[in-house]
Amino acid sequence: MIGDAIVFDGVAHPFNFEADNAYGPAGTMFSNHLYAFHATLTPEGETVMPSEEFLHKWSPDEIREMVYNQSDNDLVIAMPLPLTDLYRDGLSAWQRCAELAALDPDRTVFWGTCNPLEGKKALDDITRQVEEFGAKGFKFYNVRYEDGGPVPWRMDDPKVAFPVFEHLQKLGINLVGVHKGVPLGPQPVEFTQTWDMDGAAANFPDINFVIYHVGLPFIDETCWQLIRYPNLHASLAATINFVVRAPRMFAEILGKLLFWCGEDKIVYGSEAPLFHPQWAIRAFWDFQLPQDLVDGWGYPQLTEQAKRKILGENLLRLHGMDVDQARARLGKPQGQPLPA
Repeated sequence: MIGDAIVFDGVAHPFNFEADNAYGPAGTMFSNHLYAFHATLTPEGETVMPSEEFLHKWSPDEIREMVYNQSDNDLVIAMPLPLTDLYRDGLSAWQRCAELAALDPDRTVFWGTCNPLEGKKALDDITRQVEEFGAKGFKFYNVRYEDGGPVPWRMDDPKVAFPVFEHLQKLGINLVGVHKGVPLGPQPVEFTQTWDMDGAAANFPDINFVIYHVGLPFIDETCWQLIRYPNLHASLAATINFVVRAPRMFAEILGKLLFWCGEDKIVYGSEAPLFHPQWAIRAFWDFQLPQDLVDGWGYPQLTEQAKRKILGENLLRLHGMDVDQARARLGKPQGQPLPA
């Protein structure tokens, strides 16, 4: 426990890296890129798993052990991946995410996913995941693959994306995440850019959209969008993990976010088991922006209030959860109020 701070991990994946789950070289490449992230960004002194150990079928119980028993997380989102054209089960199957959420229904939130290019089937998948399994948000990827090549779709496409968003709203869902930046495997960089978020945010002002990975390497473009649309937010998933291995780079990224959009629109995610949650949580809690960045670029300093919001309170609010009620339910001590 980090004082009275609530830690709400926005991303945990029960990955299935078994070789027979991948469709050919493209899926294998994607898996190897994810392992490279694990091996490269896990800091010295922490456990780096050998590839043959890491690239296995992670069970919901293994993820639960890591995110709760081995870390300071209080709540977690069980996050699926819809990469069903790279992996037979999408790499992180929504059904297994639902199993993970069912292990701790008072602490683990299930998000759903679908392939919007599948039309009515996508809408039916959404309905099932919401009505039968209680999905509270949905995560999307803007690139699919057919015949070995990429097939992109955009978040501002009125024929592909908008019917999905409208259907989500009919079912009471107003929280949508999308993978942006961080191109992996054979995914062309241009399809990971954030240009389409303007149209999505403008046409659906009642949906809160979360740009995952803060759109890296398109951080400047992402910041200009975050400041213009109140319903756009940024997830530090697969970004916060630079905090130890590349602290200066992380400070520059976080400084830009704090400068442009402020502490209320940034949320935390670990990407467990890609990275073990605990070292990043602790390092972030102890982190400060270098003073030369604060003085030279006018970045706000990372205050304790900002850390509390980013680590948990902002994501609670996006889910419609009251922070004080969540603290009481989790048995967290009531801390001293911080100045506004």
